Amino acid sequence: MPKPKCNPKSSPRARATTLLREEGVGYGVGDSVNVSPLRFIDLFCGIGGFRIAFERAGGECVFSSDWDRFAQQTYAANFGERPYGDIHSVAVAEIPKVDSLGAVFPCQPFSIAGGSKKNSLGRKHGFEDERQGNLFFSIAEIIDYHRPAAFVLENVKNLRRHDEGRTFQIIHDTLTRALGYQLQCQIIDAQAIVPQHRERIFLVGFKDPRSFEFPKFPAKGPTLGSILDAEVPKKYTLSDHLWDYLQNYAKKHQAAGNGFGFGLFTGEDVSRTLSARYYKDGSEILISQGPRKNPRRLTPRECARLMGYPPEFKIPVSDTQAYRQFGNSVVVPVVERVAKSVVETLLRPPDFRPELILTMVSDKAIKPKMRKASPLHSKQRRRKPRREAKT
Repeated sequence: MPKPKCNPKSSPRARATTLLREEGVGYGVGDSVNVSPLRFIDLFCGIGGFRIAFERAGGECVFSSDWDRFAQQTYAANFGERPYGDIHSVAVAEIPKVDSLGAVFPCQPFSIAGGSKKNSLGRKHGFEDERQGNLFFSIAEIIDYHRPAAFVLENVKNLRRHDEGRTFQIIHDTLTRALGYQLQCQIIDAQAIVPQHRERIFLVGFKDPRSFEFPKFPAKGPTLGSILDAEVPKKYTLSDHLWDYLQNYAKKHQAAGNGFGFGLFTGEDVSRTLSARYYKDGSEILISQGPRKNPRRLTPRECARLMGYPPEFKIPVSDTQAYRQFGNSVVVPVVERVAKSVVETLLRPPDFRPELILTMVSDKAIKPKMRKASPLHSKQRRRKPRREAKT
């Protein structure tokens, strides 16, 4: 089955001595221009990472939905409103008309860890997961009814490979062929902005053909030291029993040739991906406290920083629920950059094209380099043809 095409990597820029730039038309909001905020809905909103990102990009949230009551509690504490529950209980026509749609449709049915766990329990995963796998089609139904100008979807990187690519093929064809949207997708690693290796696929769609580019990210991001507290309560330090168990567990799998084990980090490192199971033992991200002391878990507040949430973000739930919520969340500043690119694209005329970059290259730069001939080659070129021997 052919693999759907995503954004190809741009070709390397040619070297130039002089750069000429044809400036594109500027688009902005002046005193004489009245532009209403871009209205968006926040589906499977969790604790509101998408909402923070889109509001920072100038959007206005008019509807949110999530079935988890603890996530609703955190969402209400921070935004003053409780999300609607199960999306299936809301008629599509009752959802306000919007300009954009943001959604992190549940990733567990498509993740490597989630699929492996469900296989071990004899449960179905992917689209065959009746509880979570078909929620993508709820998004598709809302898009089809309201026809927003754009949407942003996020999921695990493994979505591309799940079921040998067939899952992504269905999603791609639904959004493009069935719904008629122009779709671009890109895998973004959050470690460019936060000290966490977290790869997620973003799918950005536009109702009308538009020139859209994903934002550029720094080549190198911060380290864990930027989000760690200087002093942490003792309850976050692992007990001797749990620390011994994790070390023995890692040795057993290492001997078997498996890669399972804990992740031990210092403030100079970048962590693994924070998952929703972090509350169980914290094994994927343990913080070293020196050779004479057991390592510790991250605190919920440190997890909030690791996911890019602002300092004023309220955490009204237990540590267990907080770990689940941040592990299931998006990295806010990553979504913010994508959201700003989407909003900027929607504010431009549909026929806008990126600025044209013309390059002048000096004669010296384009002159092909001549390889110096070796002495042997030189002699061969100067050699005269042999004379016939006189008879």
